[in-house]
Amino acid sequence: MKRKEFLRKSSMAAASLAVLPSANLFAGSNDRLLRVVIMGVGLRGQDHLELLLMRTDVEVIGICDIDDRMLASAKAAITKSGKKMPQVFTGDKYAWKKMLELKGIDAVIIATPWEWHKEMIIGSLEAGIKYVGSEVVIGITLQDHWDVVKAAEKYKAQVMMLENVCYRRDVMAILNMVRQGLFGELIHLQGGYQHDLREVKFNDGIKPYGGGCEMGEKGWSEARWRTEHSVHRNGDIYPTHGIGPIANYININRGNRFTNLCSFSSKARGLHNHIVNTCGPDHPNAKINFKLGDVVTTSIGCANGETILLQHDTNLPRPYSLGFRVQGTEGIWMDVNKGIYIEGKTAKPHVWEDAKSWLDKYDHPLWARWSKEAAGSGHGGMDFYVVHAFIESAKRNLPTPLDVYDAAAWSAITPLSEQSIAMGNETVEFPDFTGGQWMYRKPVFAFNDAY
Repeated sequence: MKRKEFLRKSSMAAASLAVLPSANLFAGSNDRLLRVVIMGVGLRGQDHLELLLMRTDVEVIGICDIDDRMLASAKAAITKSGKKMPQVFTGDKYAWKKMLELKGIDAVIIATPWEWHKEMIIGSLEAGIKYVGSEVVIGITLQDHWDVVKAAEKYKAQVMMLENVCYRRDVMAILNMVRQGLFGELIHLQGGYQHDLREVKFNDGIKPYGGGCEMGEKGWSEARWRTEHSVHRNGDIYPTHGIGPIANYININRGNRFTNLCSFSSKARGLHNHIVNTCGPDHPNAKINFKLGDVVTTSIGCANGETILLQHDTNLPRPYSLGFRVQGTEGIWMDVNKGIYIEGKTAKPHVWEDAKSWLDKYDHPLWARWSKEAAGSGHGGMDFYVVHAFIESAKRNLPTPLDVYDAAAWSAITPLSEQSIAMGNETVEFPDFTGGQWMYRKPVFAFNDAY
């Protein structure tokens, strides 16, 4: 199938799904068990595992990890669920390739360190798997992203980045409001990853969070691998929590696209200061020169004239916030102050109104229908929705609502921001992973209460 035909058929199938009533979508949906394998059952992988174990339409037939402690924890969860124990693959870092030899795999979920995602996605596609769900991001270099897109097209497969913030309840209520025109024509949007990760990037080698200043081989969990990216890279190394919802608001890859990008990076002080303040100036890691600036700011232009501001801020003391701002010709929403202003509709001119009543009124149908099932799942329930969407797409043999072009465009912000900063904050061109088809593809994300 030629590239243009792959794009056309995927878009048509997803568009037809968007207009179907949800009652029809679930007809016969539980007729067979979807056979799933998981690459990586660390703390994030176990979040996905637990959601799959709760479903009656999924059989986990294989899990893979190189950490005995994490495997033991995953197996305990499986035993507790009463489900059949899947085959376990371990022993070396390429054990996942042996797992892909299992017969009848319908889908794979990848929850490993970032640098493995591209290789594992393409390896899964080459093994004949048609549905691959990957944790963010999908590659390190810009070429990685092109390689994943080309592989998905070659094998006519679905690659969905499991960006859970697209399903956050307030984010989806705002999407509902955007589509009903309450903000008018969108002009400017903001978001980011503003989250104090100092005790994620360093721990005592025993606990996953904090308690020491170890990283790399002496660290555990994310400190074992994630912190190295702060040592060697300078850019927005985690853009997708912010850009995913924004892209859905302004129909990126579906009538709109990113055109160019420019990034700036502040000086780096936060991680060094954390080590000195926690473990003293003589700790070996106090000598590390961290390349990642404490605050990275990225501006993005769009084909339809919107501007986007993203910020990556993970090394300094601060409360958690993704910093969303949606601003149009008729109003604005900001998550930091939990405020909203709709001209002529909020109570007083030029005065912020508490957004809660608006978010409740425009609660997205997905949350209205599935909130009970989502209760207790990770990250305030939004983990349920992203896994639900992936599994339901695979069961129906339909395109995923977030596709490989979305994954590539959102994730590619990282290498592009690194390039811009390295070039003295020059504006760089944003590649069009759809090959011009963004002009013809239609929005499909979350148009009903199915998934």
